[in-house]
Amino acid sequence: MKKTIKYPFTLRQIKELRAGDLVRLSGSVFTGRDRLHKFLAEGGQPPEDMQASAIYHCGPVVVRDSGKWLIKAAGPTTSIREEPYMAGIIENFGVRVIIGKGGMGAATCAACKRYGCVYLQAAGGAAALQARGVRTVENVWFLKEFGATEAMWKLDVKGLDMVVGIDCHGNNLYDEVRHHSDMRLKEFLND
Repeated sequence: MKKTIKYPFTLRQIKELRAGDLVRLSGSVFTGRDRLHKFLAEGGQPPEDMQASAIYHCGPVVVRDSGKWLIKAAGPTTSIREEPYMAGIIENFGVRVIIGKGGMGAATCAACKRYGCVYLQAAGGAAALQARGVRTVENVWFLKEFGATEAMWKLDVKGLDMVVGIDCHGNNLYDEVRHHSDMRLKEFLND
C-alpha cells in the first residue's frame, strides 16, 4: 500500500514512513545539485524558506516555450555526492524530504533521525517518466550563476512514486540490502 505525503511535509507525515514503504509525493519540491548544496553549506541563504520542504537531487532538462518553463526530464542524480553537505542543510534549513538515487552516508542518516527527515529513492533511468509528474515550474533561482542543470528549481509535482530508503527512525534500506547480500554471499561461499 502506498503512503501519500504532501507539501508542507510535517513531522507527523515523516514519522509514519518506514524504510521500504512505497510513497506517492505531491506539492512543492526544490531541486539541487552540487553547486547549490555547496553554496548552502558555506553559508548561502536559500531564496525561499525551506522549512518542511523537499530537496530533489536532480538537474532537470528544461526548455522555454511560449514564456513558460517546461520540464522535459527530471531524473534523480546520485545522492552520495551531496553527503558532505546534506546533514548541515537538514539541520540549518529544516528540510524534511530528500529525493535522489543510490542512498546517502552516515552523517545524513544520523541527521534524518535527529531532525525528522527521510530519504526517498526515485527510479533512476526514468527521467522522462518523472517529468510527467511535474505540473508546473513555480520559480527558478541561480540560473545565471549556476546554469540550468545546477540552478535551484521549485517544481509543483503530483504523484511522484518512490521508495523510502532511509527513515527518521534509524532504518536504512541500503544497509539492510547490503547485510542480506553479505549473508547470502557467505552462505554461497561456504557451500
